[in-house]
Amino acid sequence: MKTNFKYILLGIILPFCVIANAQHRKIDEVEYRRSSLYSILINHTEQRLGTNIADIFIEMPVPDKYNDHDLSVKIITVDNKLKKDEKGEDFLAANYIASHMVARWFDRNPLTGECDMELVKSRGLYDASQAEINIANQAIRGNALLQDAGEDLIHNTFVLVNDIRYIDKEKQGQQAGMALNVIFSVLGAVAGAATGANFGDLGKNLGQSLQAMMETLKGFKVKVNTHLYRLAWDDETAIQFYETMYTDVPDATKKEAFENNRGLFKLEYVGSQLSSGSDVSFLGVNLDTPDEMIRKACTRAIDENVANLAHNFEFFRVKERLTSVNPIQAPIGMKEDVNEKSKFEVLLPELKNGKMTYKQVAIIKPKKNMIWDNRYMAFEEGATGANLKATTFEKVSGGEILPGMLIRELAK
Repeated sequence: MKTNFKYILLGIILPFCVIANAQHRKIDEVEYRRSSLYSILINHTEQRLGTNIADIFIEMPVPDKYNDHDLSVKIITVDNKLKKDEKGEDFLAANYIASHMVARWFDRNPLTGECDMELVKSRGLYDASQAEINIANQAIRGNALLQDAGEDLIHNTFVLVNDIRYIDKEKQGQQAGMALNVIFSVLGAVAGAATGANFGDLGKNLGQSLQAMMETLKGFKVKVNTHLYRLAWDDETAIQFYETMYTDVPDATKKEAFENNRGLFKLEYVGSQLSSGSDVSFLGVNLDTPDEMIRKACTRAIDENVANLAHNFEFFRVKERLTSVNPIQAPIGMKEDVNEKSKFEVLLPELKNGKMTYKQVAIIKPKKNMIWDNRYMAFEEGATGANLKATTFEKVSGGEILPGMLIRELAK
């Protein structure tokens, strides 16, 4: 089959030419644009293990398919359970979280008002000559860098507000253990009466051991209600920011303009997702270390919610690189709810008029028994597919699939 080299060069190499010596890098090192994410916990001081959950959440990284856009505040502390219609909006609005997220994009110095484009440059994969433009003088709508920075980067910045509720199963474990204790004690006594042997004490001891085991294995179960917000960044907001607030040198006027107009920046509510609250296997976890049980249960529940939100909202779906084309493989799996019914579009990154676009060139689906179980601690629990390093796909339709292309899940 004849290969169109112009098509390859323009479609594959050009988007990544901003990375120095990209042609010499391994395919698994190729960078691509990701959405940015800030994750917050609503901490309930009245609930049991609330402090443990908060301590562990602080250490949990942002899901690895998104850029880390965390701010210094990670915990919202409340005394009571949120009402049904509460999603953390009061905290987000009262603390002008949207303005702080914008400030982080431009590494704004709160003392001088100075900003730079380094983060936009690195996450947008711009070359140095493009990013060295003095943005203070570039409020023109037609400027490709500014348009792209807003539409494809800043507007794809999200906040996750995670409301984690611990479900106490200890009483269930105690009741089940006591029942086993009684059953084995009775069986031991019956066997002892029938044979004359001292099975009564043996049955009682076995029952007590099983009771202790049941209480130990009572599990740790959580339900997480995750609320998704998106940073609003339209032309009007962008132009006002660039014209009146952006400065690459100390400027008291523009510094005050930003501080006095923090309310200009908004977060748009997207939707919510409640985790199933299903039991998590604690195989591979030392049951004497409750923090590890909490970490596993909370991580699995949040990952479940992120995957479902991605299913429901196309702009929140992740794009992932192909690490191999023979076979077709990508580092995505059960953590992202990939299953045998999933289908993905293969995307060709292209630069058009200075802006990144993505063209669908093929559709693929996971191969049976070749789906990577990349859920938290899946390897430690010996889960099927946890020893894989990627999910293997097969082509359903479309044209040639080339190294450097991306995949994105299609709606189910």
